[in-house]
Parts: sequence; structure tokens; C-alpha cells
Amino acid sequence: MRFNMRHAFRMAKWARNPPGEKRVKLVFAVLAICLLLFGFERMFGWPEWLTMDEAPGGRLKR
Repeated sequence: MRFNMRHAFRMAKWARNPPGEKRVKLVFAVLAICLLLFGFERMFGWPEWLTMDEAPGGRLKR
């Protein structure tokens, strides 16, 4: 992985001025929802009715 100076500047900015409590809670809530969805999909599999059908030629049916 390549080091990007933009990320270093952003990390330094966040270290000087950290995000507020509401934003931290929002990020953790979104992360928790994503992990729950991932765990549910791994335990029970992906439902067939949520899978898109492909037409011949690689295009999706409408």
C-alpha cells in the first residue's frame, strides 16, 4: 500500500480538531449496521429474490 500525504494531512487535522461526539456515534452506528448485515448474510446466505437476473450478453433485465 502506498503512502499518501493527503491522508497524513487529514489525520493531523483530525488530531488537532477531533470530530464531535454526535459524528463519532453516527460512524459507529453505521459501522454496526454494516457488520450486522454482513453477519446476517454470512449466516443465512443471500436471498434469491434480491439477486438480479442477467440477460444474454451480460445486460441486466428490466
